[in-house]
Amino acid sequence: MLPLGPHSWGLNGVAALFGMSIFFTLSGFLIVGILWRDQHIGRFLTRRLARIVPLAWLALTIAFLVHGATPGDWVASLLFVANLPPFHLENVAHFWSLGVEMQFYAAIALVVAAAGRKGLWLVPIAALAVTALRIATASPVSIVTWLRVDEILAGGCLALIHLAPGGGQVRRWLARIPWWLLLLMTVAACHHASSALAYLRPYLTAAMVGALLYQPHARIRTMLESRPLAYVARISFALYVIHIFALQGWFSEGGKLVKYAKRPLSIAITFALAHVSTTRFEAVFIRWSHNRPAPTPLSSA
Repeated sequence: MLPLGPHSWGLNGVAALFGMSIFFTLSGFLIVGILWRDQHIGRFLTRRLARIVPLAWLALTIAFLVHGATPGDWVASLLFVANLPPFHLENVAHFWSLGVEMQFYAAIALVVAAAGRKGLWLVPIAALAVTALRIATASPVSIVTWLRVDEILAGGCLALIHLAPGGGQVRRWLARIPWWLLLLMTVAACHHASSALAYLRPYLTAAMVGALLYQPHARIRTMLESRPLAYVARISFALYVIHIFALQGWFSEGGKLVKYAKRPLSIAITFALAHVSTTRFEAVFIRWSHNRPAPTPLSSA
């Protein structure tokens, strides 16, 4: 929404990759952690769908009714497969990452339904397989699930290190690596000129998160746990869904300086709508998913 330095430096691209890599890492950490503690797949899917689908489908419906869409766009987007070839991301391009996320939910649910907690040990194998495919196809960055999901799986690996017996040695190792060094390496891996380092981006990000998790940095912890960041975290999904729509229409008109002059208003509208969505709309479905009787489990492991 705002320029980050001269265009030739490519810092907006770095910020986008860095942010998405952290998001995917935290997502994998969260989901594998949930399923490690509770293999009730019915409860897992109910809560995940209630968290994601209502706002996502509402935004898609509004976007498609306003801009128009083909039947293929409707089907692919509502089923969260629009990021796969032949691609159906017109007017909702940022939903590619939600497609990766939802497809991961489906895959990990099937694995745990079939194998229980033991199935989570396929996560490291799958991560390495996806990275190998990225290298083989020369795909340092992609929106296609099988060329990007290793960032989520790397977060899942961190969850296994965090929760599984035997992870203590790796946790101690992460606690000894300077977090700032991992931060610099992760940022470097997010630059378009990073070459082979880009293939290590999922694991550098997971290591950076792990280092911050296991190293007691009072100032950083205070910042990350501050009320403003906690609030942003609370409304983050709505921010993600809504922000692109505050850059269209009148907000996209005019020269570069005119458009950037409108950005503070775009950001203010995005935060206001995200607050209302989180507290008044999404909260209804989240409460329902947590209060309803648990569905019949697909896995009893």
